Amino acid sequence: MPRYMLSDELWSKLKRIMLQFSIYDKRNLRMMVEGILYRMRVGCPWRDIPEQFGKWNSVYRKFNVW
Repeated sequence: MPRYMLSDELWSKLKRIMLQFSIYDKRNLRMMVEGILYRMRVGCPWRDIPEQFGKWNSVYRKFNVW
């Protein structure tokens, strides 16, 4: 498992909390959260997050909404 990924146990707990706040459970929700956490941990510009997390602009917009 890569260093930047949440464990399945942590993700299940976080997902439960997010669903309580009516956050829609899309197919790529976990990768968006991972992208936000990656950016916060590394401190890179939004445009520089790896593409495996999704399009940088989509991840940034979700961060701004939350």
